[in-house]
Amino acid sequence: MNLTPLGPGEVEHLARAAHEGQTDKAGRPYAEHLAAVAEGVRARGGDAELIAAAWLHDAVEDGALSEEWLEGAALTARTKAVVRAVTKRAGEAPEAYARRILATPGALLVKEADLAHNADPARLAVLDERTRRRLTEKYARMRALLGPGQGEPGAGRATPRR
Repeated sequence: MNLTPLGPGEVEHLARAAHEGQTDKAGRPYAEHLAAVAEGVRARGGDAELIAAAWLHDAVEDGALSEEWLEGAALTARTKAVVRAVTKRAGEAPEAYARRILATPGALLVKEADLAHNADPARLAVLDERTRRRLTEKYARMRALLGPGQGEPGAGRATPRR
């Protein structure tokens, strides 16, 4: 059975509903992070499939949606592959996580947008010093694992599909 893939607005609505009531480490509605990552993907040249993956990038990892849901969802195979690639697994070594991202076309662009928002100094500034330091080191390590120049304009960008 072929399902028509969900449109951008439908994916956004679904992601917002799935994360309803969740907040980030600073107490902000989690949907703000999802919107920022989706916008970051769009600004980096990502197409509709990658923007959909950006909206859903934390849904399985955070338990907002299940892997079974993702498997049966009306999403393209590419969107599902990117969501799976950027979903960190329990107990997974950062090196293995980075390898999976690098091996999946489009996943690096989504992760780059995610890291850019997570490491935004204004976002980190509202956290306590210990948490800010821990997260800054975590994000820097992931950028290093993903390759030189991550977070710089143009670095690590996937070629958008047209």
